[in-house]
Amino acid sequence: MGLGDKMQKAFCSMCPNGSCGARLCWHIMHLILSMWFYILGLVFMFESFLISNGLLKRYRTLNISKVQYLAIVIDSEEALQTLKVLNLLRWLAAIGLKSVCLYDKEGVLKRSKQAITERLKSEKRFKEISTSDPLHDEKGMILEFISSSDGKEAVARAANFLLEKRYSSEIKEKPNFTESDMADALRAIGYQSSDPDLMLVYGPSRCHLGFPAWRIRYTEIMHMGSLKYMKFGFLVKAIYNFTMVHQNYGT
Repeated sequence: MGLGDKMQKAFCSMCPNGSCGARLCWHIMHLILSMWFYILGLVFMFESFLISNGLLKRYRTLNISKVQYLAIVIDSEEALQTLKVLNLLRWLAAIGLKSVCLYDKEGVLKRSKQAITERLKSEKRFKEISTSDPLHDEKGMILEFISSSDGKEAVARAANFLLEKRYSSEIKEKPNFTESDMADALRAIGYQSSDPDLMLVYGPSRCHLGFPAWRIRYTEIMHMGSLKYMKFGFLVKAIYNFTMVHQNYGT
């Protein structure tokens, strides 16, 4: 139930007969909130315009060194918008990011990776990698395509690896597998991929949509709204805000 439905239910409970006064108050509050969000949207759009055109000084330079690896998580339905995905990748390359992971739960992006890479091949700024390839410092942007099936397969293979290792050992005590054991197992079976520093989520849900959990232990997650309404200024602002955050890591 949304905020508007809750407010309407509250008004109805106060005035069960549905008096005109209660309905009028409800419509007035609905109008005020609608106007507020509309004005807020205009403010954000204007700010995005200023950032895109370099009119806000603090956004002109970004400390990209803090974003060694960026994850882009897209709702599977919105991932069908290939042209939007291509534009997003071009913006990331223009900003200067070198390593990007593209993820959607259903694997739409993985199935479209040939079309995406072929469209970008002529620009000579992109390189596709598989989930088992290490990331090297090279010129241009390195792309990785994954889906939830990659995470499930990795967990299953890591569990089998730990099980075989446990029964091949002479120690017969009850196993007590730790996070470190799982990380070692994933590394041993070839799933040693970098953890994203920043994750940008495009879609209606404010979550990572099943992105492999062991790769986002220290990842900052930001919700960017619908891919349909993405703006270059919003992207720059999100990366800038991340680079300004001081992160503390436990021992």
